[in-house]
This record gives sequence, structure tokens and C-alpha cells, in this order.
Amino acid sequence: MNKTYNISVDCINCANTMEDIANNTPGVIDAAVSFMTQKMMVDAVDDKFDDIMKEVVKVCAKVEPDCKILM
Repeated sequence: MNKTYNISVDCINCANTMEDIANNTPGVIDAAVSFMTQKMMVDAVDDKFDDIMKEVVKVCAKVEPDCKILM
């Protein structure tokens, strides 16, 4: 399953960190973050997508506390 989310992130380094963290989350097939468009695209295992996204939000918030993924 592939979904795109609006995000709120203040700097390009934070966006890159969010992308790296999301890509290293178990169940994520591919993740891409665009600082310019303030979007995050996540492709993850279909049957556990919601649980995977909860984990992505959690780990991103730990590393970049100011970031927001608007679900």
C-alpha cells in the first residue's frame, strides 16, 4: 500500500532524517520525504499499514521532535 501524507518540518536535514528513519522502520518498503512540498510518501506492507505508520510517526518524533506527520 502506498500513501502520501502532509508533513510539517522546518529544515531539509530534518526531512532527510525523517526519510532515513522511515525507511529503516520494519514493514516499510520505501519512504520518501520532500522538504519542498512538505509531503511524505510511504509504501508499506498492506495488511499492517496502519500499525507501521504509527511506528513511523513514533520514531520520527523521537529523532525530530518538531516534525509532524499529519494523518
